[in-house]
This record gives sequence, structure tokens and C-alpha cells, in this order.
Amino acid sequence: MSEIPKQPEDSNVLVGFDKADDAGVYRLRSDLALVQTVDFVTPVVDDAFDYGRIAALNALNDVWAMAGSPLTALSVTCFPYNDLEVSILSKIMQGGVSVLAEKKVTLLGGHSVNNDQIMFGYALTGIIHPNQVATNTNARSGELLLLTKPIGTGVISTGVKFQKADRFVIEEATATMLLSGGEAAQTMREFNIRSATDVTGFGLLGHVWEMAKASQVQLEIDSDKVPLLNGALEMVRQNMLTRGDRTNREFVGKGVSLDSNISPELVSLLYDPQTAGGILMSAPTERAEPLLVELRRTYKRAAIIGRVCGRGTPSIIVK
Repeated sequence: MSEIPKQPEDSNVLVGFDKADDAGVYRLRSDLALVQTVDFVTPVVDDAFDYGRIAALNALNDVWAMAGSPLTALSVTCFPYNDLEVSILSKIMQGGVSVLAEKKVTLLGGHSVNNDQIMFGYALTGIIHPNQVATNTNARSGELLLLTKPIGTGVISTGVKFQKADRFVIEEATATMLLSGGEAAQTMREFNIRSATDVTGFGLLGHVWEMAKASQVQLEIDSDKVPLLNGALEMVRQNMLTRGDRTNREFVGKGVSLDSNISPELVSLLYDPQTAGGILMSAPTERAEPLLVELRRTYKRAAIIGRVCGRGTPSIIVK
């Protein structure tokens, strides 16, 4: 994006692409702003209907991570029409629409292309009050970091692909991906949380790094407190790593200091790309525990995983 010519100044752009946030936010009036995003993913489970549901939630999470309320959707579809039955695509779309209907998001249309690799997701438009936007730029020194979901969906999805993951591991990972971020967004608004991001393709450390850079702070992660999906460590031990294990390490680069006592398997999970992952939020200390109690009504594995420090180098310290 750095090669794109500088855009004309527009005071109504509250969140643009310069901070690598989850969605753009454009003010329409003093009490109303649009939240806009697009996201699509390759299959992460074998069941076409569940894949459509997960892809929908993965896209919706970008709006919810901004504390917004999604309103409308346009589907984005890549499908090998010449090689697979169109009934498979129908199941994928049915799964996606079931989530949109449940969340009262209206599907307006979409676009599809004939492509060797299946990909599916949505372009979304939501709304938010301009004073309630949560961004990755607002983490403040002294705050605590909370994560709503356990990590490990990337390596487990690879385990599914190579038939290495057992049924119970797959079921828990699928249930986690199908857990909506909508309740987190509502809780963020109730607790006046102003800094958050969802944890997806860049992995936990990649999104933590983006928040640290955007907020110009140093973030400290307690690796023992990060919730892990059951079976995820075993998938790493069986080398069920995604390409993201390498690319996310390159993305963060020297921006992280990892304690030498952290196991290589856990390090891989900290870099593991997630689908429909949890929301990472930064909360003032006095609000963190009550916030956690409220989040755990929906997100049983939600946890306080670190804290925000002042400016420092590197951007992330993992203990």
C-alpha cells in the first residue's frame, strides 16, 4: 500500500488504510459513520456449509473488531466451475447466508469468478457512532490486553487437510471459529473500549505488532496466559504448519523479543494464522477484570494475556 499515491485529504475519513486496521471508517454526520471492509478465505474445514458460515463470521469480525454493527453484505466468490459440482458452491453460500440472516445482515448481491482455488467471503458495510470506534491506534500505557478466543486454527486446519487431526480436535476448532464476535463488539461498546483488533491471518504476534506500531507503544505478552486450542501443539509437533508460520515471522521480523524458555511449538502457535479468530482488546486496568467476567459469558476461554508498556524497542516482548 505504500506505493499508492497519497490520497486527497478528507476530514471524514476516521480510519483509513495507513494504520493497517481491520476496516475503514467514514463519517457521514456527527453521530453516524460507515464501517467498510472485505475479507475472504480458502476452505478451512471439509464441510461446505460450515466453511460458508466460518467465512461469513471471519469477514464480519472485521466490523465487530471496530465495535461496529454490520448492516449489508456483498459476496466475493472464487470457484472452479469446470472441476467441481456447483452444488458445493450452493452449500457454501447457504452457510454464509445463514450467518448473515442470524446477525440481521442483508445480502445485496456479489461477484464470482472461475478460479482453480475456492475462496469465499464478503464485502461488508456497517455503522458506528464516530465516538465509539475502536482502532489499533488507541492502546495506552498501563492498559491490559485481553483475547476472546484460543489460537491454533491454522495448524488444525492443516491437520484436517492431511487427515492428521482427530474428531474432537476438529470439533473444538470448528466451534471456536463459529463463535461470533458480535457479542464482543457489544461488550466493547458497553465498557467504552477504544483499542482492539481481530486476530486472523497475521497470527497473534502479527496483529499484536500492528497494534504496537500503530499505537506507538510496547506490548508485553505472557505466553503462559495465551489460550490454546486442544490438539494445536500436537499438530505443530506433527509439522502441520501453514505457510503463514514463515511469512508471519518475516512480517514481524525484529519487532519481537521471545524469551528463550518458550518452546518452539508454542512460538509457532503465536505466529499461526487464524480464521475467524478472537478479538484482541486493550482495556484500562480498572475495567479489565469486569470486562473479562462479561466476555466469559460468551467466550469461555477469554483471558488477560499481557499489558501495554510505554514506548520501547522491540515492539513486542513475549515472556
